[in-house]
Amino acid sequence: MAERRVLFLGLGLLMICAGFLAWQIRAPYGFILELRAAKLGALVCVGAATGAATVLFQTVAGNRLLTPGLVGFDALFVLLQTLLVVALGGVGAAQIPGGLRFLMELVALAVCSAALFGLLLRRDARDITKMILTGVILGVLLRGLAEMVQRMMDPSEFAVVQQAIFASFGNVDNGQLAVSAMVLLASLAAALRMAPALDVAGLGRETARGLGLNHDRVVMMALLLMAAMVSVSTALVGPITFLGLLTASLARRLTNTHRHAVLLPAAALIGALILVAGQFVFERLMGAQSALAVIVEFFGGLLFLALVLQKKARR
Repeated sequence: MAERRVLFLGLGLLMICAGFLAWQIRAPYGFILELRAAKLGALVCVGAATGAATVLFQTVAGNRLLTPGLVGFDALFVLLQTLLVVALGGVGAAQIPGGLRFLMELVALAVCSAALFGLLLRRDARDITKMILTGVILGVLLRGLAEMVQRMMDPSEFAVVQQAIFASFGNVDNGQLAVSAMVLLASLAAALRMAPALDVAGLGRETARGLGLNHDRVVMMALLLMAAMVSVSTALVGPITFLGLLTASLARRLTNTHRHAVLLPAAALIGALILVAGQFVFERLMGAQSALAVIVEFFGGLLFLALVLQKKARR
């Protein structure tokens, strides 16, 4: 039953993608299709990466209220953009080739996340709570540092930073998209191969070790895969904090299973479906260009509050 629902999600995504490409298309067809295909690829990659990464993070953390954004990815991205403009100026930052800038951001995010996980989990995975708390504190620190630097910037340079730190699907380079797609596919394939081990790891460290699973190794691998997905997504279009919580919650409700062989593709498809359908409605039907990220964050934040209040009510 759950597998059938995942199949329906895939068919629904294909249909909305076809509508996104073909809706009210006019000549020159090739040029318009190329632009729409690049934006569509970015929407699918970001949605799938965010959804699957959140499922992995919630599994190793043992908490369905957490998202990868809590460990400082978004704050680090904002700080990187701010320091880049401060060092080179608004004009200099704008003149950096898109591919080089993308690789710089991707490497910085991946290295910092690997350092965080490696240093805090080098002994065993019992430090997962310490890792999350450290990530939250680092996120607050980096965000505060970025805001302090932004207050000392010229208004024109501040405008450049603001434009860079908000999620945007309008200017996606095909080379960046290709790299992102390859990293995402490799990470998803590795995560699906680990699905049986993730099912056991979700039972808790002591139970998993009692069943013969190398829990610490599985947790580290899952965190590295999550970091790769989130790094690609954030470097490609910018941070979307609550999208992962929204997709992971919907995937669990829709599939009603704990099997990661079903949860991971379901979350990836739902994430892509939310972004593609949302962009289709706002851009094609309503004529809005930048409302999607704001709406996703709004509903994701409401869901987070609802889950917190529901958990308190159960107590």
